[in-house]
Amino acid sequence: MDSDPKYTELRSISPGPHVKMTEIQATRRLLREKWLDLPPKLRVPQQLYGRHDEGCGATIGVMPRCDFTCRGCYLGADANSIPRAPLAAIKAQMRSLRPYLGRWGNLQLTDGEVTLRPAHEVVELLRYARELELVPMLMTHGDTFRRNPDLLSRLMVDGGLREISIHIDTTQRGRRGAAYQDVRHEADLNPLRDEFAAMIRAARANTGRPLRAASTVTVTADNLGGVPGIIDWFLRNSDAFRLLSFLPMARVGRTSAALDAVNMDQLWRAIGKGLPDRSSLEVLTRQQWWLGHGGCNRILLGMAYDRPDGRRGYAPFSAADQYDQRVFSKFCERFGGLTFRGDTPGTALRTAAKAVLREPGFVFGTLPRYIGRWLKRVGGKHIAQTLFRFATGRGRLDVFTIVSHHFMDRDQLATAEGRERLASCVFRVPVDGRLVSMCEVNANGGRDRYYRQLKIGQKNGV
Repeated sequence: MDSDPKYTELRSISPGPHVKMTEIQATRRLLREKWLDLPPKLRVPQQLYGRHDEGCGATIGVMPRCDFTCRGCYLGADANSIPRAPLAAIKAQMRSLRPYLGRWGNLQLTDGEVTLRPAHEVVELLRYARELELVPMLMTHGDTFRRNPDLLSRLMVDGGLREISIHIDTTQRGRRGAAYQDVRHEADLNPLRDEFAAMIRAARANTGRPLRAASTVTVTADNLGGVPGIIDWFLRNSDAFRLLSFLPMARVGRTSAALDAVNMDQLWRAIGKGLPDRSSLEVLTRQQWWLGHGGCNRILLGMAYDRPDGRRGYAPFSAADQYDQRVFSKFCERFGGLTFRGDTPGTALRTAAKAVLREPGFVFGTLPRYIGRWLKRVGGKHIAQTLFRFATGRGRLDVFTIVSHHFMDRDQLATAEGRERLASCVFRVPVDGRLVSMCEVNANGGRDRYYRQLKIGQKNGV
């Protein structure tokens, strides 16, 4: 094992040759280090980073070329002329990210349109990520799967793909089908969303494999009014998609000068209008979790469910009162870092059983009380009826997460807040031997420098 280069960088998370740590102990140690790396002002009750989440990493150069010409693209104008990075270089990126992300950490396989790379090479990268005990999420516009219906199943079976994110919004240009050319209203893309939801359900059924699906949406002043309708569609299709990520536009790359940005409050007001109870910005702000700096990532964790009237409801896990905060803190103290993402059903069951035996007081005492409070928010006075509907399958209940990621442009990076956000970034990319912020890659020339290296390597036959 020691001679295998894929393990070389992993030693930095080991406590040393004379101390043996369990996997959960190693993960908790990594979380503790990240918690202490945060400025004291960010160590707040709603913080996930360093308590239950290790952050996120992304590749660069997997396939800079893209067959779309989106109006909100963060790549440079010459991206289509950039050669793809060699497989060995991408694998080295994964190895450098592994100590930062920890076991079964979040890895975005991205940069350009990854599915345009030869399928056998994508399979090789997916397999390698899982060998390193990372969870690769394939970021894509999805049209390659529409043109090649067998590709998604192949990546799941041969590559072990378990997570995918499909970008769908009105800023995109190049989508197959006359109905999707120059689309101006988000509602006009719902048939496309229906197509992808059916594709995801079919891939799961045909392969017998799990697939966690997300969707990303670039938000500008032009499509902000479509956000409530997007929320409504995803709540109705939360069995297919379990996460919806909104990306307010940053003026980087080849983003169109005609597009206007929106701020965090504008976005979350629109999100609130799309939720069944039309939540106010004040309520949503209390219910959100942070991942790193509060100006960078906001997360709403909850469940989408069938209401007795046949409509879909949504109930966040947190009411953001002191009781919820205490329960969350206790959960992180006892189960921080616990994950089933890399487990088979059998190992997941054994892991869960060990966790229950280790903390029976929390599992059988605190947790049922919390669930009862949550069910009261969902069912009101009819808790027993609500629980019966879910238990008997008469009402669908799906975990569903809403996220906003706020990237910065060059001007924002230069501000005091921008530098503060950069120093606390939890989304890293390996460039020039360093793990740098994705905002630095996007807005401060990091991607352009790496692309120049790829061009030089191509000229030199590397």
